[in-house]
Amino acid sequence: MKHIPDSELALMMIIWEADGAVSSEHIMQRIDKDWTKTTVLNLLSRLCSRGFLKCGKEGRCNIYTPLVDKEEYLQSESRSFLKRMYHNSLTKLVASLYDGKSVSKEDLAQLKEFIEEAEND
Repeated sequence: MKHIPDSELALMMIIWEADGAVSSEHIMQRIDKDWTKTTVLNLLSRLCSRGFLKCGKEGRCNIYTPLVDKEEYLQSESRSFLKRMYHNSLTKLVASLYDGKSVSKEDLAQLKEFIEEAEND
């Protein structure tokens, strides 16, 4: 799966959160950046041309529908990140986060619980 740049990902997150087709106005109301409507429309156009969104018309409004599932995209990005940065080692990733003080003991306890549940499935 292709990578979505951060600026376009911000728009995709808004669209995924809407859980359905949305207008550019819906996106403009929820974006937390100082972008003009032209900027947003350009980013949406790129997402359409790369196959992440479908654009349809509803009256005079463009309506955007996601063509890529959020969970599938996040799983693909996670695998790619783990492979590129940590040579597919989840242990190295967690160790790096822990050493960098980004993971607390509570986070590790939750991770341990998750692993134990996954082993029992």
